[in-house]
Amino acid sequence: MKKVLAILGLVSNTLAFAQQSTDSPTAESTPKPAPAAEKNELKYNLNESGSHFFKATFLNQTWLRFNQSNPGTTVVGDPKENTFDIGLRRTRIQMFGQINDHVVLYLQFGMNNFNFQNGFPSFNTAGTPSNRKIQAFFHDAVGEYLVWKNKDYLKIGAGLTIVNGLSRFSQPSVSSILSMDVPVFAQATVDQTDEFSRKLSVYARGQVGPIDYRFAVSDPFPAQTSGSVPPALGPNANFALKGHHKQFQGLLLYQFFDKESNQTPGYMTGTYLGKKKIFNLEAGFISQKNALWHTGETAADTVYQNLNLWSVAAFLDMPVNRATGSAISAYLGYFNLDYGKNYLRYNGIMNPATGTTQAIGGLGGTQGNAFPMFGTGSVIYSQVGYLLGQNVLGNAGALMPYAQAQIGNYDRVNGSMGVYNVGLNWLIKGHNSKLTLDYQNRPYYQALPSGQLDAQGRRGQVVLQYQVFI
Repeated sequence: MKKVLAILGLVSNTLAFAQQSTDSPTAESTPKPAPAAEKNELKYNLNESGSHFFKATFLNQTWLRFNQSNPGTTVVGDPKENTFDIGLRRTRIQMFGQINDHVVLYLQFGMNNFNFQNGFPSFNTAGTPSNRKIQAFFHDAVGEYLVWKNKDYLKIGAGLTIVNGLSRFSQPSVSSILSMDVPVFAQATVDQTDEFSRKLSVYARGQVGPIDYRFAVSDPFPAQTSGSVPPALGPNANFALKGHHKQFQGLLLYQFFDKESNQTPGYMTGTYLGKKKIFNLEAGFISQKNALWHTGETAADTVYQNLNLWSVAAFLDMPVNRATGSAISAYLGYFNLDYGKNYLRYNGIMNPATGTTQAIGGLGGTQGNAFPMFGTGSVIYSQVGYLLGQNVLGNAGALMPYAQAQIGNYDRVNGSMGVYNVGLNWLIKGHNSKLTLDYQNRPYYQALPSGQLDAQGRRGQVVLQYQVFI
């Protein structure tokens, strides 16, 4: 009996010890720590607090597009009533950082508008050598000095930069835009006397209370270095091929609620997706002496004219319902544009056509999806978008429909010129992974004997864009 009791006691003690061992924390049973939050940036801290850092970002925007061609359009010599193309609207690498308490370095490298006809001969001359592998270049290379430590009162910078006057859309952060593309007319001298809207400049910018300001003196490039044959001197103004003068520009914003970021040189956010409460009023200008020329009373006379551009606008971007994540974004601006007598320039974004059989008033680049984008006169530009709440798609992201309108009244165009876009963003992961479907409707023109352009009808294009950004 004693042996039986001893055996039962030993078993009981063993079971108790086993239960105690199971309940006690061990290397195997200790709960694993929660996984670290997924990072959304490539950033290397240069000090323990992270106030000094260097980071890199990558952006790729791919387009699938169907376009109704302007009359007379040709593609590599063949007439085309419509086109379908695949292209890279933008592929960019940014590298920037706060090197110490006072110094910022900002670099951007990449390419734009890369589709099947990249490098195609500008003059449509059969057999002319060309090279499709020449697109990538430095967009920005800027050094900036913060005068007061940890205060944005004054930053002085110099280099190749988009720090600009005129408007927020003259220096857009393209990874965060509301619509599929920016209103390019606001980049007023793009690829004429600048490098894709960037200029060699020295500038001062900063924020003092509710005021955000930037002023720059720029050294514009000669129009002869744009890569295209400049228009001949004639009765309508074009950028002058003789003489060189500095360009002066500035932008002031009054911020009623939250302040916008002032970290990277120049670039302004398109939409904060309800993360901030923003309402700004802005006014900007660009001016350059004798920037344009045309013939006078006789073909032997040359008349020089100043470039004078200015704008006023309002920008709203704020949450509607923080609980559901809904938000609104809107912009309304008036642009007064004086490029000189009857200046007008066509532009087609990543144009899918290579030529035309119908000359329009001696203007170039009128084929494909082009329309009169830049001109002496005025433009009213507006856009509005509404971010639907998370209850629509749940974990699958968010939807943001939008509409935009560009209404130009140019001296050389009869009547108003309206270009309209409607679209839908599917924000799969905010701006980091985003699908955009966009429809644009635009006018096309013919020249009258007087040289004025008269609308003949309208064309459209549909684009599906996929953006990846980190």
